[in-house]
Amino acid sequence: MFSWVSKDARRKKEPELFQTVAEGLRLLYAQKLLPLEEHYRFHEFHSPALEDADFDNKPMVLLVGQYSTGKTTFIRHLIEQDFPGMRIGPEPTTDSFIAVMHGPTEGVVPGNALVVDPRRPFRKLNAFGNAFLNRFMCAQLPNPVLDSISIIDTPGILSGEKQRISRGYDFAAVLEWFAERVDRIILLFDAHKLDISDEFSEVIKALKNHEDKIRVVLNKADQIETQQLMRVYGALMWSLGKIINTPEVVRVYIGSFWSHPLLIPDNRKLFEAEEQDLFKDIQSLPRNAALRKLNDLIKRARLAKVHAYIISSLKKEMPNVFGKESKKKELVNNLGEIYQKIEREHQISPGDFPSLRKMQELLQTQDFSKFQALKPKLLDTVDDMLANDIARLMVMVRQEESLMPSQAVKGGAFDGTMNGPFGHGYGEGAGEGIDDVEWVVGKDKPTYDEIFYTLSPVNGKITGANAKKEMVKSKLPNTVLGKIWKLADVDKDGLLDDEEFALANHLIKVKLEGHELPADLPPHLIPPSKRRHE
Repeated sequence: MFSWVSKDARRKKEPELFQTVAEGLRLLYAQKLLPLEEHYRFHEFHSPALEDADFDNKPMVLLVGQYSTGKTTFIRHLIEQDFPGMRIGPEPTTDSFIAVMHGPTEGVVPGNALVVDPRRPFRKLNAFGNAFLNRFMCAQLPNPVLDSISIIDTPGILSGEKQRISRGYDFAAVLEWFAERVDRIILLFDAHKLDISDEFSEVIKALKNHEDKIRVVLNKADQIETQQLMRVYGALMWSLGKIINTPEVVRVYIGSFWSHPLLIPDNRKLFEAEEQDLFKDIQSLPRNAALRKLNDLIKRARLAKVHAYIISSLKKEMPNVFGKESKKKELVNNLGEIYQKIEREHQISPGDFPSLRKMQELLQTQDFSKFQALKPKLLDTVDDMLANDIARLMVMVRQEESLMPSQAVKGGAFDGTMNGPFGHGYGEGAGEGIDDVEWVVGKDKPTYDEIFYTLSPVNGKITGANAKKEMVKSKLPNTVLGKIWKLADVDKDGLLDDEEFALANHLIKVKLEGHELPADLPPHLIPPSKRRHE
């Protein structure tokens, strides 16, 4: 349990104690940021007010992709269990948003009931109306994976003629709502269907400002040959580069995320390594959840400040009596110039401003006479929160992380590769020979012995200088060879006997084959004469 004191002599005499990061974020939002949002009608323009459930909920993973890219199958693969409402097929089968969450018994909670439950973080979805709520539900079931995370399955994004059929609700806006609140967004692509439809392009653009949460999965990659896979990967990166406007290359995981045999097993090792990387990324979510919520609150505070400047600037320009409508049209049309003026006056980065086109559309229906003038005290309070309170919470985040037991997603597919012979890299590289009775280095030792006896051993050992002459022939950097020397010099006498020299050469071979060196020498690599026999 932690506590820290937030003092503001102007407002409170009593110091405020926060026991956890989640409680601190909740109180800071309610006391310092929410008043600014309400004063300048932030919720009508950008995002509904946050509730307690938004600060307390488990990390969420949002799956997005065109139909038949394997979104529902991906969830089934992770939790290794069917969930209520699950439908899988080559046609657009999932026509609803399904929140797959932990519950004591299997069951389905319909959308209208879900948005009135104060324990769930979905209450504000009520604003999207019945057309959406009839297509929204929560599938709850007892599952160890769902103890740590929740997963949101989404309807397949349409392409061709189908995308002209209205869904009855703003699909991109719903995804944007989820994007603000989830910890990870996984975009799934089918190796056979790389075309990005207009609706998919619109969806990806709606995820703007959340690029740090996005991961891309190229699914069903076992269905094509290696040469085709290389071309498909290149085409995907080219397509994404045109839509996701970031200088960095987005991370793409390649694989086949289901429990069926690989159709073309040529790239099995690649798929295993990619799956392991993706699993590690998902497993880290509970540990980083508090930091993510802190980061999102900072982003929200920056946007709320800019919004306040925009609304107060529009209010200032409005006439008191005559010509209000004509002035409103002029201000909306010249909003870009107002952005530039605010940017100069308050030294705000252009990236902090909301979309110009979207803001102009929203302003068309607003009554400018009801806007509020600039209130510096509200802005000062938010500045104080960003400068002082958030910095203290950052310290608390690290303290909580260090004192909490190792938090990671467990169960389901995550347990399949944790231990045992099917763990990633088991029996490879430095792990080769881990289950062998004989010392694995022994089979190549005769070859290494021939070299050893040419290096002038004294009393059965060679010096570091003589060993170096041979080891540098590998062309490995000195930093790597130095690590190999430390691992191979088992008795730490600064010399190598024939077994230690053979071990050094074995580790050189491991590194040259592209494997990582172990931090400590594994027991199965210790030379037989150096092992302690109990």
